[in-house]
Amino acid sequence: MQNNKCPICNGNKEHSTTTFTVDLGTNLIVVRNTPATICTNCGEEWIDNTTSQQLEAIVNEAKTKNRMIEVIDFNLESVA
Repeated sequence: MQNNKCPICNGNKEHSTTTFTVDLGTNLIVVRNTPATICTNCGEEWIDNTTSQQLEAIVNEAKTKNRMIEVIDFNLESVA
């Protein structure tokens, strides 16, 4: 059984989405609607391993475009 209690504040964790950002110094990559588990009390966020791997691929692809700011929707990127 999965623990739905936040280890930080003992609040409830729920599946939701968040905005993931990476500041590479010369580039800023923003990935909206990223699946995450979020504490309803303190707002702490957790991203699972599968999502992390997908984010890594998204960030690597965005870096190759060499744009100063890249904004991506996780849901749209996942189906592409």
